[in-house]
Parts: sequence; C-alpha cells; structure tokens
Amino acid sequence: MYKACIFDLDGTLVDTLESLLYSVNKTMKEMNLSPITKEQCRMFVGNGSKYLLERTLEVSGDFKKLRLGEALETYSRIFKDGCTYKVEPYKGILPMLHALKKAGIKLAVLSNKPDLQAKHVVEEFFGTELFDYVQGQKEGIPRKPDPKAAIMIAERFQVQPEESLYIGDSEVDIATGTEAHMPTIGVSWGFRGRKALLEAGAVCITDMPQEIIDLACKEQNDEV
Repeated sequence: MYKACIFDLDGTLVDTLESLLYSVNKTMKEMNLSPITKEQCRMFVGNGSKYLLERTLEVSGDFKKLRLGEALETYSRIFKDGCTYKVEPYKGILPMLHALKKAGIKLAVLSNKPDLQAKHVVEEFFGTELFDYVQGQKEGIPRKPDPKAAIMIAERFQVQPEESLYIGDSEVDIATGTEAHMPTIGVSWGFRGRKALLEAGAVCITDMPQEIIDLACKEQNDEV
C-alpha cells in the first residue's frame, strides 16, 4: 500500500472551470478587453494565474501583454471572492478520499492556484480534517511542473517519493509526478481528457475516483 497521495486540485478533485472563467472574464471586463470562451479557459489553466492571464490577454487584444501587471492585480482582487463560484467536487471524490483516509494514507493537495485560494477551496468543500497538508502557489516555491513542492510534501510526511502517488488531470501534473519520481495517475474527468494525458506520456489513466483506491492500496512492487 502507498503511504501518501498527493492530488492536484482544479480538474482533479473539484470542477473549478466556471470559477476561473467567471473571474478572468470579470477581470477583462474591468479592463475593457474582450472575454475568453470556456474552451479557451480550459486550455489556459493549469500553469498558474500568471500564465492564465498572459494567454487571456493575448486573445483579448493586448497582444504584447503590456497590461499584465494590471490584470494580475485585478484578477487577484476578483478571484479572492470568486474562487468558489459554481465550484463542486467531482462525483465520487469524497467517498474516495474518505476511503484513503480510513486506510491510513496521508493526503495532500498541491495546486498552482494561489495558496490562499487553494486552501479556501479545500476547506470550503472538504473541511479541515480530511487533508493532512494543502499547498498552493506562493513566493519561494516553484510552481508545477517543477517537482520540488511534491518532493517537499513527501519529506513532510516522512515518506519516500516512490511511496507516494501523484494524481492530476493535466500535462503539468504528469510532468510533475514523473520528475518527482512518484508513480503518477492521470484522471480523465478533468480539464484535459485522456488524449492529452496520453500525449503527455501518462502510463496510468483512471476514469473513476474509485479506481484510485484500488491503485493506492495495491502492493508498491506492482506497477501503477
């Protein structure tokens, strides 16, 4: 049995696409720039708010991203309250997390969402007792796909990387888990889908949260 599971947040545990689209388009409206579509937003998320806003500005009229500083400041203010807008856990996530917790597996969240909002979303939808540690993007810790934060979480739990499962829905997550030398699971229900995960090099893709229980509780010498 694995000793820890480290989860991505957006697109893995919770469907946050509406909250991201709402906040970024409200930002564009305040800046008198054109909005983006839901599908554009889906492809822009996963690399942190700076990347999201850079890509949004490119397609909204500020091709040279001259107003990036203004966009970051505006988005930060709007997203503070908008981070839970129409957010909900994916079906089957809560029973899966409770089963892993009952099995004695340490649970963590590692997100490129700003740290304050990541913690807010987790507490709002999962409470304060389910996860042993929550880490969002903050100063001094490189964002995914840099593996440093994932490795730090394993160290915090006093487990080896190979004793930890990394679970996420995007190319960024596949790269993060792989670079951290953690067995990595891609989830097909998130923002990217099975095809993108396969193209990113995923060797294990799950279609249902229940399958994560089976994978986490299997012998570690069995390949994930």
